[in-house]
Amino acid sequence: MRIIVLGAAAGGGFPQWNSACPTGLRAWRGDAAAPWRSQCSLAVSADGHNWALLNAAPDLRQQILATPALHPKETPRHSPIRAVVLTSGDVDAVTGLLCLRESQRFDLHASGAIHGVLAGNPIFNVLSPDHVSRHRLSLEQAATVLPGLTVTAFAVPGKVALYLESAEPAIGAETEDTIGLELEDEGGRRVCFVPGCARVTDALAARLQGADLLLFDGTLWTDDEMIRTGTGVKTGQRMGHISVAGPDGSLAGLAGVKVGRRVYLHINNTNPILLADSPERAAVAAAGWEVAFDGMEILL
Repeated sequence: MRIIVLGAAAGGGFPQWNSACPTGLRAWRGDAAAPWRSQCSLAVSADGHNWALLNAAPDLRQQILATPALHPKETPRHSPIRAVVLTSGDVDAVTGLLCLRESQRFDLHASGAIHGVLAGNPIFNVLSPDHVSRHRLSLEQAATVLPGLTVTAFAVPGKVALYLESAEPAIGAETEDTIGLELEDEGGRRVCFVPGCARVTDALAARLQGADLLLFDGTLWTDDEMIRTGTGVKTGQRMGHISVAGPDGSLAGLAGVKVGRRVYLHINNTNPILLADSPERAAVAAAGWEVAFDGMEILL
């Protein structure tokens, strides 16, 4: 299995267009220890020819341009992108679908709830059913999305997309609104992709156990990070994202889970693990974690 990180940052990217927080300032100034990152999306293939996208970031067109494996190979039109799989209805997970509207055939896989979000917004009708086949992912049921590659969707603690929130959204609910993906190839190699997660439960830890690769939500270093930096008014928990640090963070919660490689992605522009020379980056490295970057390739 071949995995390419098309984008490693959370919504807004790094640096965010209107943010001059301490980490962002280093990126704006061209600091080599703070390389720019686009919004979170992956490409995965079992054979190197047919590819699936995991989420469709707003930056998708530029990500495709930067990734030769995703370039057209035949005339007059062609794309090796055969499928797109969505984990939520968040803006940074679905907006890139609008970049794929040029009458190219592919399969679109998502939970029933996420398909409902797309169906409820007529702008996504640009994905003509003559070319884009929509398939519902049922939780805990494997679906073949590419030759030699299956995906199993599973619920993770999360919440509905911000633009769908009611006055009192359920935070940490395990529904079809926020899902993780378990990918498996014919060789039995297993990858877990969890870009959004509110907390680590016993069930989630058991699901991740033994994976060859874990790609996990690294949005914030501390729960109150955006409040402290003056860049927002919500905690990570209120946004449906577990922090990396602290007794309730993912470093501690996943410490006992044995996986082959563990990588943080979907990283907010305020998170100091984005800086290669920060003590926070050193702390995650010491715990056995890597920090994703755009163009990162992993071969299993």
